[in-house]
Amino acid sequence: MNLRILGIDPGTATTGWAVVEEDKKSPRLVACGCVNTSKFNSDADRLVEIGRDISSLIKKYKPQEAAIEDLFFFKNLKTAITVAQARGVILYEIKKNLLPLFSYTPLQVKQALTGYGRADKNQIQIMVKNILKLKAIPKPDDAADAIAIAICHLNSRRTKFL
Repeated sequence: MNLRILGIDPGTATTGWAVVEEDKKSPRLVACGCVNTSKFNSDADRLVEIGRDISSLIKKYKPQEAAIEDLFFFKNLKTAITVAQARGVILYEIKKNLLPLFSYTPLQVKQALTGYGRADKNQIQIMVKNILKLKAIPKPDDAADAIAIAICHLNSRRTKFL
């Protein structure tokens, strides 16, 4: 059976997600997208929506493992708090569904995909496209970021379990 990874780029307004499967040692994109919440909803309602959608994705795609981006320094404290809240709900749903969970910093993701920790968003997106042999860069950006996180996890797994 192929290993299936759920990659998540947490956010309050937009949470990117991707399901990537390792098929004969090379990754294959199963599906990707975003959980979008309305700015007109309360923070609590947005968190409920994120949790419900992540739980539905787990049930639909049946990943064996999940990988999520660690929070990094935010200039805006309010943004950092709301993203941390969204990440907490996502972590809860992943653990509630008994999935092994792995976290990666933006630096780790960039190094895993490009070999360079200061790669920009465009370089990451090009590598996602090339690694998965896609015709175009996946859109929106948050979904492409989630794919990158899943690929980072697959790369990390290979080096740990060789």
